[in-house]
Amino acid sequence: MVRTRIAAASEKDGRAPDAVRLLAASKAQPPESIRQAAECGLVMFGENRIQEASQKIPLCPGQLEWHLIGHLQSNKVRVAVSLFRMIHSVDSQKLLAAVEDAAEAAGRQIPVCLEVNVSGEGAKFGFAPEMVPETLLFAERLKRVEIKGLMTIPPAVKDPELVRPFFKKLRTLRDQWRDQTGFALDELSMGMSHDFEIAVEEGATIVRLGTILFGQRKNNQTAGKIEGAE
Repeated sequence: MVRTRIAAASEKDGRAPDAVRLLAASKAQPPESIRQAAECGLVMFGENRIQEASQKIPLCPGQLEWHLIGHLQSNKVRVAVSLFRMIHSVDSQKLLAAVEDAAEAAGRQIPVCLEVNVSGEGAKFGFAPEMVPETLLFAERLKRVEIKGLMTIPPAVKDPELVRPFFKKLRTLRDQWRDQTGFALDELSMGMSHDFEIAVEEGATIVRLGTILFGQRKNNQTAGKIEGAE
């Protein structure tokens, strides 16, 4: 069901269904629920907290691809680089430099998204849009960090149609910054369970879905929810 809805939204944007990847947001889900999700064909999983992820990931199937989608503190960067395939939530040049240093120490390349606070909400993390072009120029000197794209979290509203302007704005800004800087910025990580179809229609390449796959947190009715993603 979920993949069918993603495919339909992608078609509205003139893209193929496989242009959009489904990332299962597995915060607070136990390893058994993740194992069930993997058996249903899910591969990409996103965690919000370093401590939870470091305890959980070793207990989950080894072939899974783990992404950090929550706020990253500077003192947790080295652990994050060791745990995750990709970091979606880099929100400062200082943090970008710390990820570069940690990746150098680990001897690996790490793809990241810059988190952009498109809505301008004071309580949200993320770059102010006007800071992104100079951050991309700063990133040109980095050797271990690959800027793959942008991430955003829109305001929390009941009507998902009300967040469309924020997704549209990020895509428009991405196109401008692509032309200005030469960074491809292919990934747009945006859209969650209540608004992912709008996000896909506006260009999302990764949607971060939790509740629609796993049910409400601490809900044991997990398997049926995940099977609906097929």
